[in-house]
Amino acid sequence: MTDIQAEIRLPTTALQDDIPFYTKVLGMRMDMIYPADDPIVAVFFGHGIRIRIETGAIESPGTVRILTDDPDGFAGGLRLLEAPNGTRIEIADLNPPLSVPETAHSFVVRRLADQAPWVIGRAGMQYRDLIPDRLGGAIIASHIRIPDGGPVPDMVHYHTIGFQLIFCYRGWVDLVYEDQGDPFRLTAGSCVIQPPEIRHRVLFASDNIEVIEIGVPAEHITTIDHEMTLPNGPANPHRRFQGQRFVHHRADEATWRPFRLQGFKASDTGISEGTQGVADVKVVRRDTGAAQWASHDSDILFNFVLEGTMTLEGEGRDPVPLSPGDAFVIPPGMATRYAEISSDLELLEVSLPGDFNTNPGQPEDVT
Repeated sequence: MTDIQAEIRLPTTALQDDIPFYTKVLGMRMDMIYPADDPIVAVFFGHGIRIRIETGAIESPGTVRILTDDPDGFAGGLRLLEAPNGTRIEIADLNPPLSVPETAHSFVVRRLADQAPWVIGRAGMQYRDLIPDRLGGAIIASHIRIPDGGPVPDMVHYHTIGFQLIFCYRGWVDLVYEDQGDPFRLTAGSCVIQPPEIRHRVLFASDNIEVIEIGVPAEHITTIDHEMTLPNGPANPHRRFQGQRFVHHRADEATWRPFRLQGFKASDTGISEGTQGVADVKVVRRDTGAAQWASHDSDILFNFVLEGTMTLEGEGRDPVPLSPGDAFVIPPGMATRYAEISSDLELLEVSLPGDFNTNPGQPEDVT
């Protein structure tokens, strides 16, 4: 096999000053220096990078970021340094804690009929943003579709995230997850939660597949794992990843119970238990009884209309007719009512946290 190395070149005007900085302060190894009598080039290796410091190089000094699990113990605890050659050195946490912004509560209605054309995203997938303001960065909800199915050019990867849901709306997709055994098919009406940092890969998709993807927070890091091959080893379905367990809810095994709102029933996906109360996911259908006004105290309450039609009535808002593909977010404390409900209505409801209170009652201006 051909031996290939790569290096990053940085300029200097005082190489003799750079050598002790890169070796002693940054803890890198000097691999090369020349010419011996009056050096103008030195090559250093460490922390996964190879750096060539060259007298008179034309590049700007640049920035080197060093990530460590002990930033206070590296380079005397300094977080920002400048090398003699002008290179900026940033010291950062290798595994920073997940930061979820405080929710900026708002009433959101996103109607498919009013939507601009779908946006083409990665790997040719088409995206609709279901919560444009992201509630201040607290959540992202996307309606994703792939018109032409087949093998998906995906790699084993994971997300640094607080909560993530994949709900199959139309079609099917083949998936494989760390410690969950052989690949399996996620079919319409079924869903999975992807616990924080569980390795996974998308393998194959049907034509015209559509999924709803929820992520908390809205901005999160995706990391490619080049070492792991899936499936891996014996299955361990009870393993928890940062407190959360992988859950695959199958629509054909759903158990229907009375919903928190009168006039509806819901399937228990097991996601509240699987996340230890971080979130809950329910599929909601029409049942007997009249729908009533109510409010809630959940931090985030997101709904997507899967089938049927309804009118969303909200305190201080004009009624909004909704149909398949529409989404809405109801902020805590706002009284709403689901009215003019078709018999085939089906909603996807996602709440964070999983356990919250629903309070019957209508606004004072409604009689």
